[in-house]
Amino acid sequence: MPDSPPPRTPRAGLRALRPWRLLPTPTGTPFTCAYAALLGVTSLIAAHADPALVHALLQGSSTDVAHLVRTPELVLVGSALWVAGGVASPFAIAFVLVLTALERRIGGLRTAGVFLLGHVLATLATEVPVGLAVLAGQLPDSSLHRLDYGISFGVAAGTGALAGLLPLWLRVPLLAGFAGMLLQDLLAFTDPMTNWGHLIALAIGVATWPLVRRWYATRLARAGR
Repeated sequence: MPDSPPPRTPRAGLRALRPWRLLPTPTGTPFTCAYAALLGVTSLIAAHADPALVHALLQGSSTDVAHLVRTPELVLVGSALWVAGGVASPFAIAFVLVLTALERRIGGLRTAGVFLLGHVLATLATEVPVGLAVLAGQLPDSSLHRLDYGISFGVAAGTGALAGLLPLWLRVPLLAGFAGMLLQDLLAFTDPMTNWGHLIALAIGVATWPLVRRWYATRLARAGR
């Protein structure tokens, strides 16, 4: 009877898990690493620069209706350079973990595409109705200038996309936990437009499953796995 394999020690299990792969690296996940560094710089500016300057920068980067009509490309990019709530916010932490995991599976350019898709489409899905409501007289003109910036829509889309690449025992709790958090925020009714945008972005990420699974399979095949 052949000898049974030796039991795995806790240290061997830790090596197999490789927890450091949860964090971005310049060579393994260059997109996430560079983007996280950029967000770190803008977060330092937001925390320590003159408040009037910070407000002017955020206002100039806001994806409100007025800016989207005049300079859509500029504000769609600029608004994604800031972290609402700072680097300790839940979405900032999720940014690092989710985009690192997604980039390791489908690559940097495709991860950037998923992020941008959620950021842009969810922004338009929430701001266009505001513009129409103002035209119809249902909202005041001041609604055209609401402050709207941050990475949360892109992170929500990335979370939805990543879930499609995980085994079922990880996919279900990830989606249930994240969607549950978003629904709690929506029910609190503190910022319903942004909260709806998060749910829309999550749905956009889920809608990319056929595409991201094809990308992941192609990447594995090229790696010879």
